Amino acid sequence: MSQTSAAPVLLVVDDDREIRNLLSDHLEQHGFRTVKAADGRAMKAALEAGPVDLVVLDLNLPDEDGLSLCRGIRAASKIPVIILTARGDPIDRIVGLEMGADDYMAKPFEPRELVARIRTVLRRTGGEATTSEGRHADFSGWSLDIAARALTAPDGRLAPLSGADFDLLHALVRNGGKPLSRERIRALSTVADADDRAIDLRVSRLRQKLGDDAKAPALIRTVRSLGYMLAGPVTWRA
Repeated sequence: MSQTSAAPVLLVVDDDREIRNLLSDHLEQHGFRTVKAADGRAMKAALEAGPVDLVVLDLNLPDEDGLSLCRGIRAASKIPVIILTARGDPIDRIVGLEMGADDYMAKPFEPRELVARIRTVLRRTGGEATTSEGRHADFSGWSLDIAARALTAPDGRLAPLSGADFDLLHALVRNGGKPLSRERIRALSTVADADDRAIDLRVSRLRQKLGDDAKAPALIRTVRSLGYMLAGPVTWRA
């Protein structure tokens, strides 16, 4: 991660919605950002849509075996992978590590141990240069407090943000100067099947809260065929 990045982005891949959501919530409580995927196809789409710092990967997926997906990740990138699975056979751990996984945890697991292992892997692979708690992102006079999930306007007032607003703005800020695709925004959404119109409405609502002119937006720009981009530089501070 670069010096201008905020919380590491973790891609949580598990076909069980309840486990996927609980795990994502727990990781976000410890300062991480998460993107969720229910199967191999969604995982690949999320990896293509934007930067990911680590993948938490279940082995038992409906469309493709997790070991095969792990091998594919390793063949294409250096993104670290932690396998999380209910399979108890020691051979799965051996094969998983041979496929390129950085660590392996069996279900049921202790969430605090998973957080500790994630941070260890990120430090070892250079993915967590600094802790994310207490970080602020300043852009165009606005200040986004990552830990408090709060936005301060240029005049010092707190701007109301829903959870979805914060997730979208945080993703735009973290992408700093690069387009954020609708597919990535969809992956951040609690409604995985949201169509492009619903995504556009989310962006429109966020623009309104930022006082951005809908006809000629200066803060969140539309990049034709690519998605949306936060205009101007982003400065990170403690």
